Amino acid sequence: MKRITVLVLLLLCIAMVVTVFAEEPKTAPAPVAAQSAPAAESLSKVDTGDTAWVLISTALVMLMTPGLAFFYGGMVGRKNVLGILMQCFTILSVISVQWILYGYSLSFAPGKGFWGGLDWIGLKGVGFTPYKDYAATIPHQLFMIFQAMFAIITPALIIGAFAERMKFSAFLIFMILWATFVYDPICHWVWGVGGWLKDMGALDFAGGTVVHINAGIAALMTAIFIGKRDGGGKAILPHNLPFTILGTALLWFGWFGFNAGSALGANELAVNAFIVTNTAAATAGLSWALIDWFFNGKPTMLGTATGAVAGLVAITPAAGFVSALSAIIIGIFVSVFCYIAVALIKPKFGYDDALDVFGVHCIGGVWVHLQQGYLPPEP
Repeated sequence: MKRITVLVLLLLCIAMVVTVFAEEPKTAPAPVAAQSAPAAESLSKVDTGDTAWVLISTALVMLMTPGLAFFYGGMVGRKNVLGILMQCFTILSVISVQWILYGYSLSFAPGKGFWGGLDWIGLKGVGFTPYKDYAATIPHQLFMIFQAMFAIITPALIIGAFAERMKFSAFLIFMILWATFVYDPICHWVWGVGGWLKDMGALDFAGGTVVHINAGIAALMTAIFIGKRDGGGKAILPHNLPFTILGTALLWFGWFGFNAGSALGANELAVNAFIVTNTAAATAGLSWALIDWFFNGKPTMLGTATGAVAGLVAITPAAGFVSALSAIIIGIFVSVFCYIAVALIKPKFGYDDALDVFGVHCIGGVWVHLQQGYLPPEP
């Protein structure tokens, strides 16, 4: 069965590659003089400062997936840590290829259907000239690879819900299908040209809906569908808390690229997003520690780290729209709501969301989307 699964996946990959190359337009090379003029024109449209910042931000967001591997890896049992690391790095590899072949086109090519158009399959037409509908001062390919890092970490978040319960072959097939039939269309609806939520004026600065609510709901559904772990879904005791703290630090560091990079330029908007990202994470980590201290008699390192991640989640959709004072409000209340979801709602309903993906990512994202219109805007 394993051999058949691997063979099918290889055949699918080969078929996609063949399809891409079969559709490449066969045109004669343009004369050198004709090539140099557009090149000079496109170079004049690219802002080097914006390009440099988004390149750095792309690398920062890429680092978040290994950070997530350590964050989750430290919280699972000792015998499962390598499985978590393998799953995260596999997603980094598989979705990188999927995004180039067809994921970017389904997500961002103009279109009003379930997905975007098919014009950019295999990155056809995605060059170094800025595409003004998305980013007017950086190369189109840079915008593409920046968004690829979001497409990678989103399915990786779901791993925490079914930790210790899914075979690798099933995991691999599930993640490819989920990225294609869930992430790509939702990304198009919210951010893509012609997306129906975008056309309605939906505000999602850096991925509250596309990344966190999306992954949180998928995590809950997956945990319910698979069922509880052996042992009744008891709380997992972290086997290596320093791993989790290291993962939290890498996530916090990478989140500056996630949010401030979503300004798509080195500008005032990026500065505001950077400040409110740090402020919300710090406030949420502190408030979760105080909640732990009040209800459990002492603050905990795991609770502080969880609170910091909840704050990072919550500020994501609003990072370009709110002030630092609003970020403090977001950080305080997101810890309260996520703590209720993790400590009260999950035991009440009995679902086995092993590492609290729904309780932190979905609840944190929903809370800010509901309050976004009432929070003081950026100065």
